[in-house]
Amino acid sequence: MNVVVERGGVRISELAEVTGSTVTTLKFYLRRGLLQPGHSVTRTQAEYGAEHVERVRLVRALSEVGGLDLAAVGRVLEAIGAPDVGRLDVMATAQHALSGERGHESAGEGDDAPRGDERTRAWIAARKWQVDLRDATVDRLSEAWGACDDAGIGLDEGRLDAYADAAERIARIDVASVPPEPAAAVRQVVLGTVLVEPVLAALRLLAQQHMAITGGADPTK
Repeated sequence: MNVVVERGGVRISELAEVTGSTVTTLKFYLRRGLLQPGHSVTRTQAEYGAEHVERVRLVRALSEVGGLDLAAVGRVLEAIGAPDVGRLDVMATAQHALSGERGHESAGEGDDAPRGDERTRAWIAARKWQVDLRDATVDRLSEAWGACDDAGIGLDEGRLDAYADAAERIARIDVASVPPEPAAAVRQVVLGTVLVEPVLAALRLLAQQHMAITGGADPTK
């Protein structure tokens, strides 16, 4: 971090330089509420500190790396800043921050109908996954699976099970990394979901290259 920021406040032009942004971008963040106001030093001037550097870098990571639009970025910032989120509400809060939907309520007031098509719900039941079938994610799985069918790539239940096995291993790592304190848990779940997703996608592509070159040989043997 720039030594100027470490020792105290900086002007918005210096904040732009430290974060690799532009003054225009930072003023836009301020107008949208994505960047908290600076500390007023005169009627027309404000200073910005280390917390503002962190916020700008977070906004840029969510939008540029995570691929979120600014509305979703705003929801993420709201979620990780919420002081009263209960431990059991962490996943629901994370989902709303990322999708804009509040669990099954997004299907309509009082609508308790399960999501997805019959095949997807049957697969989930056979998998014995403890999930809320009213969750919009069930719809997304159903639609994505149907698109695979339309493209003729052969994603049957057996192959989906193999992917689900890998997904469970990743989920165990994710859950184990979540801290017990609710506010920190929300931050970890939301940011981890957004920013680790590109890491997982890159790892998959690299693993495919490795398998193609080695023929799937086990390097430990």
